[in-house]
Amino acid sequence: MIMSDSNHTEISLQLADKQYSYDKSKVVVITGLSGAGKSLALKSLEDLGYEAIDNIPLSLLIALIRLSASARPLAIGIDIRTRDFNVTTMLAEIDHLVQKSSIELSLLFLISDDTVLCRRFKETRRRHPLAPDRPLLDGIRHERKLISPLEKRADLVIDTSALHPSKLKRVLCSHFKLTSKPSMIIFVISFSYRNGLPREADLIFDVRFLDNPHYVEILRPLTGRDEQVVKYVSKDPDFSQFFEVLTTLLKISLPRFIAESRSYLTIAIGCTGGKHRSVVVSEKLTNWLREQDQQVDLWHRELEAM
Repeated sequence: MIMSDSNHTEISLQLADKQYSYDKSKVVVITGLSGAGKSLALKSLEDLGYEAIDNIPLSLLIALIRLSASARPLAIGIDIRTRDFNVTTMLAEIDHLVQKSSIELSLLFLISDDTVLCRRFKETRRRHPLAPDRPLLDGIRHERKLISPLEKRADLVIDTSALHPSKLKRVLCSHFKLTSKPSMIIFVISFSYRNGLPREADLIFDVRFLDNPHYVEILRPLTGRDEQVVKYVSKDPDFSQFFEVLTTLLKISLPRFIAESRSYLTIAIGCTGGKHRSVVVSEKLTNWLREQDQQVDLWHRELEAM
């Protein structure tokens, strides 16, 4: 896999006597063999923060990039199914954008072995775009020959023959990630066991063993957001050790979850009523995760239902 960089300069494009200015924007054009993983690549880049658009007509490519300048980065899928698709035209459009626009444009080309492509088409029971009335392998070989100039021009070529989808996502993340922050979003939920487990939870921790503020009359009407409740729960003799074990576990597991290119991870903290102990632990855990530079969203399920 080879990634090449180009020097881009800021320019203005005169069109129909009107001045259009390009702001710096990042664009990844994804193409390659049918069945090689273009749809997965688009979804993966979308998870990274790109706006994903599939099969836009070539005649609209420049206009789309102009309209999207200074907006979200673009991931654009183009292949032989695209209306007015032509290899020569596509190469000309890409060269024009690279040379005359102040954009970061990368051409990503996905390939795969003939036998793997045949298996994928048979498993999905889809017809190859170039083999509606002839053997599947003929269509694959014809497409490979037809679009070979794009492979030669590509900034990055990825062979997906032996790549598991999660591995492909990791490869794409390593090349096209938009930020140094982890791409996985962590959701922390406090909940009550009385109202059932959160269906979306990946990890569930039961904190009903901690001292319960519900049995302290002055604390009962308060919540885990109140300082008095926080101090009461934190004074439990096992609280500090429990939280240390919890964060140690996450220090081990979070990098592995991120390495698997997961987009989301939901951690649920439960107690009897979902009002005191689970809220205290969820708040403290959220703060700790943010200190680890993780992207975190917190939801107190029972408090918000009150």
